[in-house]
Amino acid sequence: MVPSFSYIRARSLDEAIRYLSLDGARAYAGGTDLLGCLRDRVFDVATVISIAGLKELRGIGATPAGGLRIGSLTTIAEVARNPVTTSKYRALSMAASEVASPQLRHQGTIGGNLCQKPRCWYYRGEFHCLRKGGNQCYAVEGENPYHCIFGGENCFIVHPSDTAPALVALRASVTIAGPNGQRTVAVENFHMPPSEDYTRETVLEPAEVVTEIVLPPPAEGLRSSYRKVRARRAWDFALAGVALAIDFSGDRVADSRVVFSGAAPVPWRSSEAEKVLKGRRLDRDRAAKAAGAAVKNAEPMEQNEYKIPLFRGLLEQELMAIA
Repeated sequence: MVPSFSYIRARSLDEAIRYLSLDGARAYAGGTDLLGCLRDRVFDVATVISIAGLKELRGIGATPAGGLRIGSLTTIAEVARNPVTTSKYRALSMAASEVASPQLRHQGTIGGNLCQKPRCWYYRGEFHCLRKGGNQCYAVEGENPYHCIFGGENCFIVHPSDTAPALVALRASVTIAGPNGQRTVAVENFHMPPSEDYTRETVLEPAEVVTEIVLPPPAEGLRSSYRKVRARRAWDFALAGVALAIDFSGDRVADSRVVFSGAAPVPWRSSEAEKVLKGRRLDRDRAAKAAGAAVKNAEPMEQNEYKIPLFRGLLEQELMAIA
């Protein structure tokens, strides 16, 4: 049952930020994650501040530099089907189309998808785990088949977003507004690893709001993709996923960004795979070497070692597909 709370519909961004400074205030955009968290009593809330009516936070359009600006309240469905994302930022369009179910894609927002809470069943359940202020991560000695194989320290969640790895691969940034004005943060640096603070998912400070996502102009030889492996075909989170953004110069890889989903508490960029690819022809042997390098330093838990061959095979297949 959802607890009682006060509800305020903000009429402007400044008003939203002012109300979000209240104790126990939470922002409401699409609501697909917030309402689930309230129902599961993941956190307490005194006041829900709706920003859903702020039209300036919606829409997709070109930037003066030739890139793309996506308002944070733009729905996942809009991002998936936009002609510019499908043609120039294919990884993002593909990732958006893999989010949850059609109904949730039409309700959920791109900003919310970046900021969503983890799906760990201990965090969402009746466990006072470390991330909720307790003194232990129950996944360490409990059921952990879906937990991380990279970047685990203190807390072993996996980041649930599909769009975040694609945005990292495409060098996107977010604009953040708050009581102290605006700032810009690369999506690669937006999520908070548990080694730095295991109680937070993002670098957002109290009363701050993501207002837009900005993608740079794509390089001339860019090819990008996203693929997700899950237990069910629809309405499920990634067991393993990979976003690729590869710049080709002729038949060689000039630069690449390889980012995993379902692997770590944050979107996990594999510099090991990228080093193997740089300056080389992308053939089957090179793809296999890159995939092997990507999982070399994985640290699986008791029940999720299956993820190592899953990620290795997934990355090898996707590299060959993009070649």
